[in-house]
Amino acid sequence: MSHDYHEAMKLDNQLCFPLYAAARKVTNLYTPHLKPLGLTYTQYIVFLVLWEHDGIPVGEICDRLMLDNGTLSPLLKKMEQAGYVVRERSKADDRVVIISLTEEGKQLQKRARDIPAAVGSCIDLPADKAGELYMLLYELLGNKGSTDNI
Repeated sequence: MSHDYHEAMKLDNQLCFPLYAAARKVTNLYTPHLKPLGLTYTQYIVFLVLWEHDGIPVGEICDRLMLDNGTLSPLLKKMEQAGYVVRERSKADDRVVIISLTEEGKQLQKRARDIPAAVGSCIDLPADKAGELYMLLYELLGNKGSTDNI
């Protein structure tokens, strides 16, 4: 076994690990704020999309959240059962399912409005570094071709 192979297999040399650990840490910061609303983090980000653009196709939500339909569909069913959204077939194309907020789903935005600031205050990064991290992460998400060191 070569020395390079050994080094490449160390956890500390993997870009994927600090990304994974940081994502879990940030996601967990949301839990105490989402739990009283009865929401998971994934439901919350679906709401963020819908509060910005209500009445959109499931596929568009999948694209915005970088989730597949198999992950999103059961989640949307639960949100519909909770009375937050309505799923309807598009009149233009019955293969397309449109997701719309109910009045209760719209009202939830008021109850969730302090969450971004509350979570943001828990992340101890100077604004310039937070901005740089934001840009780097979106650059990484857009870079689908190269997976070296990921």
